[in-house]
Amino acid sequence: MDESGKPQDPEESVRPQPPEPPKGEGPKAPPPSGKRGGGILMGRPFGVPVYVAPSWFLVAALITWVFGGQLERVLPELGAARYLVSLFFAVAFYASVLVHELAHTVAALRFKLPVRRIQLQFFGGVSEIEKESESPGREFVLAFVGPLLSLVLAAVFYAGMQLVEPGTVPGVLLAGLMISNLIVALFNLLPGLPLDGGRMLRAVVWKITGRPMSGTIAAAWVGRALAVTVLIGLPLLTHTGALGNARPEIGDADSLTDALLAAILAAIIWTGAGNSLRMARLRERLPELTARTLTRRAVPVETATPLSEALRRANDAGARALVVVDPQGMPTALVREAAIVGVPDHRRPWVPVGTLAQDLKDGMRVSAELAGEDLLEYLRATPATEYLVVERTGEIYGVLSTADVERAFVSAMARPN
Repeated sequence: MDESGKPQDPEESVRPQPPEPPKGEGPKAPPPSGKRGGGILMGRPFGVPVYVAPSWFLVAALITWVFGGQLERVLPELGAARYLVSLFFAVAFYASVLVHELAHTVAALRFKLPVRRIQLQFFGGVSEIEKESESPGREFVLAFVGPLLSLVLAAVFYAGMQLVEPGTVPGVLLAGLMISNLIVALFNLLPGLPLDGGRMLRAVVWKITGRPMSGTIAAAWVGRALAVTVLIGLPLLTHTGALGNARPEIGDADSLTDALLAAILAAIIWTGAGNSLRMARLRERLPELTARTLTRRAVPVETATPLSEALRRANDAGARALVVVDPQGMPTALVREAAIVGVPDHRRPWVPVGTLAQDLKDGMRVSAELAGEDLLEYLRATPATEYLVVERTGEIYGVLSTADVERAFVSAMARPN
């Protein structure tokens, strides 16, 4: 009987419920190799895939057009060839950005932190490091190496400028790359998330307070303040001529372009700060999420057991999943929830559970003690829809559904601090 006094369907307790609408990103398993990325795979330096996002081509075209206009004033004799030089500059600039990201990657690998990928995209690049640093000192170093490499590149290009004639194509290219790398370094050193300077600030506050979450909150709010400053301050500086440009009239093309650029940068910083805060909140709550608490209790059934009988046994035991076992009681397969839904009630007495089961493969056995990032890493390594959860002794504990894991992680991210 249910709480309303109505008779309860004996099969109801193990009927899989429809998944709730997603409210955010969950710990989804990675797609098969070669389909993962969000862009064009360019290579695997240090074993880490590097992708170029489609948005990069838009930015490369914009850089080519803007730098080509500057070359027309500096080197008018180039004619239309100036756009080839500008395209070379755009590619070289993003090669510098890749070096910046590789610095983060090498440091992360040195600290034994897995790096999922590097992506070159709109306004820069991203190194996706899957784990948090173990100490504020390592966090500081991991963040600082990127701007440091950009400063080193700026110095290298400055030294190259001394070896060529000014006002020539090599001289203009080297000057542009020197200035752009200097800007990248200084911009990334600004003390707000998601910039490298924000991660450095986070490390400092973490060191002082002893709590990584306190550092994240401080750096995220500084990042949001920085976003507002960029939104208001960049167009104001340009309009007043503080950046060395001729003072434009409000409403002209240059003024509108500066305002649009400021809005885009501010949106990127604001969104990145919010994402950093949400991910930190998730990581703080990861230890609460264990395989044991997320697992559906299961009953063992033999492969020839009719589905209706298996569901009856599960209901009597208060279980919500079925595990197929051999005559010796060893688990061999999991009955898929989606397959149960597809069998009409009137056919369930005639359908053996073995026909609805998925064989247990390597990696589909999960320890009930796994929790937090260890649990996530295990599920990423062996993607599946369900896993058999076992005790340390090898005894069957239940079945873990990735849908349940995703809902738990979304719920953890949605809870306020």
